[in-house]
Amino acid sequence: MRRFKPDTRSMVMRWIPCVVAAVALTLLLGATAAADPFFFSTGDPDGRLGALTRPASPGKIETEAADDFLLTEATVINQATITGLIVPAGTPLASISDVEVEVYQIFPLDSDISRCLTPLPVCRTVNVPTRMNSPADVEIDAATRDGSDGTLSFSPSLLRASFSVGNTVVNRISLATLGEGPATGAEVEISITFTPPIFLPAGHYFFRPEVGVTGGDFLYVSAPRPIVPPGTPFAGDLQAWIRNEPLKPDWLRIGTDIIDSTPAPTFNLTFALNGETIPEAGTPGQPNCRGRTVSALARQFGGLAEAAVVLGFASVDALQNGIGLFCEP
Repeated sequence: MRRFKPDTRSMVMRWIPCVVAAVALTLLLGATAAADPFFFSTGDPDGRLGALTRPASPGKIETEAADDFLLTEATVINQATITGLIVPAGTPLASISDVEVEVYQIFPLDSDISRCLTPLPVCRTVNVPTRMNSPADVEIDAATRDGSDGTLSFSPSLLRASFSVGNTVVNRISLATLGEGPATGAEVEISITFTPPIFLPAGHYFFRPEVGVTGGDFLYVSAPRPIVPPGTPFAGDLQAWIRNEPLKPDWLRIGTDIIDSTPAPTFNLTFALNGETIPEAGTPGQPNCRGRTVSALARQFGGLAEAAVVLGFASVDALQNGIGLFCEP
């Protein structure tokens, strides 16, 4: 019987395209998986200022303090930390009852410019000298997270039993008050996990937390401006802004408008953000946004199930919902 002898040369030639394809796929997956984790911080507290930020509650009006951050690529933010004082002195850590986070674009996005008394970009209104470089009128709905509805969890820790700031902005949120003087309280850091994470396109944003404190208040403490190590400096860093319920939808600059000494100070607020960049995500508002973003995540993490785990989504369905919100114009 004649035995079949395989044509070794032809077998090798048939396998070459497969090997090349496998190597190319490996290189592609390796390249996309190399996307950088995202980390941003304004650095350590500098003791210059404490600014009230709290939700409305019986006998207390809502007050919001916000500071900015920059995303150079589409990013999933799954954790944050904020640092502040709980006052008055002696208020226990357990009195922190809730945390809510909102993210704002920069004016004039998400804002009513018909209220401007002067043309853009200055936009003076009846209440404030300028809206240039302020947070928008309203928040990004898809990025709001609140401990009371289970879309974030938080864990406060005591940094120092007693910490003092040189000035405060609490009740007198109006022009040229010079602030309301020093304050002392327990310095706390609140670690926040977003459930689900916040998925944002590249852009310049303001981060606004509110902290509910039973029997007291949370003063968001300042960080150096400009940002210095261990913070992460970036070009175009804006100063902190604040508003309360009567001032809405406008905002005032904490340093330039309210404290307003000579020269007028400017402040950052102490917070940090963690997450993952998604460099090849689609563009919100474009018809192919969802498909491109799904493909980018699958390549970057080796599949959607793996992406959901790494990014902190509870399931693939939760990730798919997050992609849908990200892709809305």
